Amino acid sequence: MSDGNPAVVRGEDGRRRCWWATGAPEYVRYHDQEWGRTVVEDDRLFERLCLEGFQSGLSWLTILRKREAFRAAFARFEIEKVARFGESDVERLLTDEGIVRNRRKIEATIQNARAAVRLQEEKGSLAQLVWSFRPRRKRAPRTGADLPATTPESTAMARELKRRGFGFVGPTTAYALMQACGVVNDHLVGCVVRGAVERERRSISDASRAANL
Repeated sequence: MSDGNPAVVRGEDGRRRCWWATGAPEYVRYHDQEWGRTVVEDDRLFERLCLEGFQSGLSWLTILRKREAFRAAFARFEIEKVARFGESDVERLLTDEGIVRNRRKIEATIQNARAAVRLQEEKGSLAQLVWSFRPRRKRAPRTGADLPATTPESTAMARELKRRGFGFVGPTTAYALMQACGVVNDHLVGCVVRGAVERERRSISDASRAANL
């Protein structure tokens, strides 16, 4: 049932969550434990970027349910390992029923790993680039209508990623990455997780600045 904010829903456990984190237990776990939590490790950011790309045109629940299969198929998204994948790996992945068997998305994942390696060599890290697009201020969203599909920052990030050789990443995918990795906190006001996410984001701010993130 709703509790004050029509976009925040009280679950069976009595906890109030963003409206989308209802029903499937995979959604609840992802919402409570991962979405919006700060990610500053390159391999973990790479995984999120790739999964957001695979999700395009599909349900996020589909991706969550295939997540362990994706990790097994893509060497747990270790950038250097995926960057060494070749055509035989593409053909292997196209026969893997555990993942989304889309040639363009598979090839883009390998392309993006190679771009990430170059980025690490040239700029330092994928995290450094992603977090450089963190907005200075963002009003706390109260309903789903307050959540944009894209922002000027996500548009700029997508443009920069493409310039550096990344594929299958547009402004919408870039913003979804920002939401997933804590670059923005899009848990709604009244959501049980929002405060914890915000405290976590603040707690890493000094470390992030020290690392030039």
